[in-house]
Amino acid sequence: MKIAVLGGGNGSFAAAGDFALSGHEIRLWRRDTEQVEAHRAAGSRIVVKDHTGRHDVQLAVVTTDIAEAVSGVELVLCPAPAFAQPDIARLLAPHLRDGQVVFLPPATFGSMIFAQAVRDVGNPAEASFAETGTLPWLTRKHGPFEVAITIRAKRLPVGVFPLHQAPYALEVIGRAFPDAIEPCGDALSGALMNAGPIIHPPLIVMNAGPIEHFERWDIHKEGTQAAIRRVTDALDAERIAVREALGYGAPHFPLAHHYAKEGEIWMYGRGSHDRLTDSGDWRERIVLTEHRYMREDLRLGLSLLVSVASLAGVATPLAKAFLAIGGAICGENFAQGGRTLETLGLGKLHKAELQTLLREGF
Repeated sequence: MKIAVLGGGNGSFAAAGDFALSGHEIRLWRRDTEQVEAHRAAGSRIVVKDHTGRHDVQLAVVTTDIAEAVSGVELVLCPAPAFAQPDIARLLAPHLRDGQVVFLPPATFGSMIFAQAVRDVGNPAEASFAETGTLPWLTRKHGPFEVAITIRAKRLPVGVFPLHQAPYALEVIGRAFPDAIEPCGDALSGALMNAGPIIHPPLIVMNAGPIEHFERWDIHKEGTQAAIRRVTDALDAERIAVREALGYGAPHFPLAHHYAKEGEIWMYGRGSHDRLTDSGDWRERIVLTEHRYMREDLRLGLSLLVSVASLAGVATPLAKAFLAIGGAICGENFAQGGRTLETLGLGKLHKAELQTLLREGF
């Protein structure tokens, strides 16, 4: 199938390389003109490294022209960080056409940002927007045009906006991710599957000392200790309580299953945590005030959780605490702004009104 991949980070290169490796026609868009020119000069190729070896794959298009990238494609995949979504959505919105599916893995309720952008420019296209709970690859770039894939996701719970278009959207996404897609309802359900705001805030806040002391620090190896895991489980319980209060059923994909040796298989499958730490790719330099763990997962992800929890009538003391501490680390007030139902333009809707919107669309 024809797929457009938007972005130039770890996830975008993993997507472009892995899809091309599977035989799909891939068009890669990114905004950096200098990097695009260099990539074209290198042959518009990506080297994918995984457990089977090195694979040199060819992309059909590498471009800074988003209209060129998405013309005629069935699936548009955008794994860019949540804070980049508004700009990308505005660029993409005029160019979507009937039947195209925009997949955001994950998105922090970014489905609504992309759908609203299409509405705001007056584009009448009947496109679908979907998001899932994690990036489909545990991955890091090893060079400008080389990416290492440690794990491919085994289970991807996907929510769709508008929900009535879910059967078609899930079929399209499923052709890119065979046997991995699991319907989880509407886009808010998909947003509340996002693992990033659960796993990363405790790891960066409770490891702030060593992160700032050492040149590089692996938050998933030395940084994942029993005390932190207990906090993570408690924070995850707040997320699951919000899901249940909104009527979303199991499976809720509790993060504890990511670490478990038995029981229900989590999104990345059994043993993924050990393979992640064994790879060494997550021993990295983290600038706490700048890194996406703080700017995306904590500031945006937890502000969304707290906002939706308020609508659902669920207490989230840990999420609020991490927002307060993260804000103090950055010298900002994370309790203001962020990504909330209000900043998404949905703050005046009652629960039933929001659910109708999610089901029927604008």
